[in-house]
Amino acid sequence: MIKSELVQKIAETNPHLYQRDVENIVNAILEQIVSALERGDRVELRGFGAFSVKKREARVGRNPRTGKQVDVSEKTVPYFKTGKEMRERLNDGK
Repeated sequence: MIKSELVQKIAETNPHLYQRDVENIVNAILEQIVSALERGDRVELRGFGAFSVKKREARVGRNPRTGKQVDVSEKTVPYFKTGKEMRERLNDGK
């Protein structure tokens, strides 16, 4: 599902809201999550999961085409861990 499909689905289930308002709400939520991650904060949505950032140290990698070694710089990457309720729902309580 892409963002426009999510907006459409929410607008369909909430006919009292205009689609542009739903789109603004979804964009505002996503922007707040990104802003928190930029600050290095963790964002937890109970039952859904938690977003955080992890720091990857610089390392020596390998170019898969040529086999030559290349330096890979340090970087920060987003990380998502599913919540317990989501895992249970996806696995039908198994």
